Amino acid sequence: MRFIQADIIYPVHTSPVKNGLVVTDGKGTILDILLTTEGIEETAIEKYSGSICPGFINTHCHLELSHLLGKLSQKRGLIHFAKEVMGERGKYSIEHMQEAMEKADKEMQANGIVAVGDISNVSYSFGVKAKSAIHYHTFIELIGLNPANADKILQAGAGLLEEAAAFRLPASIVPHAPYSTSGEVMQKTAAWSKKYRLPLSIHNQESREENSLFENKSGEYLELYKHLNISIDYFEATGKSSLKSYLPSLEESHSVLLVHNTFSSTEDLAYAGNAKPTIWWCLCPNANLYIENKLPDVTAMLKKNCRITIGTDSLASNHALSVAGELQVLQANFPSLTTEQLLTWATWNGAQFLQIEDQFGSLEKGKKPGLVLFDEKDFRVKKVLA
Repeated sequence: MRFIQADIIYPVHTSPVKNGLVVTDGKGTILDILLTTEGIEETAIEKYSGSICPGFINTHCHLELSHLLGKLSQKRGLIHFAKEVMGERGKYSIEHMQEAMEKADKEMQANGIVAVGDISNVSYSFGVKAKSAIHYHTFIELIGLNPANADKILQAGAGLLEEAAAFRLPASIVPHAPYSTSGEVMQKTAAWSKKYRLPLSIHNQESREENSLFENKSGEYLELYKHLNISIDYFEATGKSSLKSYLPSLEESHSVLLVHNTFSSTEDLAYAGNAKPTIWWCLCPNANLYIENKLPDVTAMLKKNCRITIGTDSLASNHALSVAGELQVLQANFPSLTTEQLLTWATWNGAQFLQIEDQFGSLEKGKKPGLVLFDEKDFRVKKVLA
């Protein structure tokens, strides 16, 4: 057994414990949380300066883009970023990409991340994820705006789903984004999500241009489609924001994670709050600053009681894969946020969305959630204890 003491222990599901003890079986399984050291031999106690919380849950990552670290320009907007990703991602060998993914996976482990919701467009990352100590849920992302291609797109997704199953990776098929995925594909992935009671994710309102596209079929996305030689003659503006336009197509989903939300308005938040599926909101602040140099309206999200999780996005749009690093940005920009709020988003909420709360997300008896020692002043990870 291990007796681990810190200045403050954050079980997350209950109130913080000052100078308490986390008791584990030596392999990471929680046996108890003790309020006092009474009756424990002093020499048996591991004492640490700092705070302890469960391992972090990263609900949005693109492991397969790890080889693009430092390759793309910053703060030039999503359209420019998307063009660069498409131009750069295929320039490297599979061996180079494998090495980058393995390094990124180890980086996440060192940063106290124990579970990841990871986007895959291809199967390159499956072997890395299957061998990792991290629990991965793979979101197989479907892209195709033309409704006539819906069945073909879904067949390709089903093929990747079979490959993920061969690696024993839990997986969902999901739409990429409203500007890149037809309503028909959204409806069919939603039905799949409901049938198998699995989570679904979608990139949401990451740029101002996304709303312009749906409101009046204008803006820089038209330029992007032209650049890609894609005709969208069939697309009709709805006169509504992006979120209000596409969310009805996902209403049959079991649960939906809206990722980024950089340009979600108070009206959008209220609309989603009344939607049929369970809605979660993923914040990836470092990526938001990297791409658009703007953060979501977290204050409005709090007022609307949004269920918030934390993501890192990819190394194409971030300098590191660290949930603690995302919390640092939120803490600096929204100083009214408490440590308990931020930890709930980074642990318990993420575990609930990924449907792994029986094992992760809180320090409870019988769980093996990971133990992270961190500095409460700036969320710096001091040590991964289990």
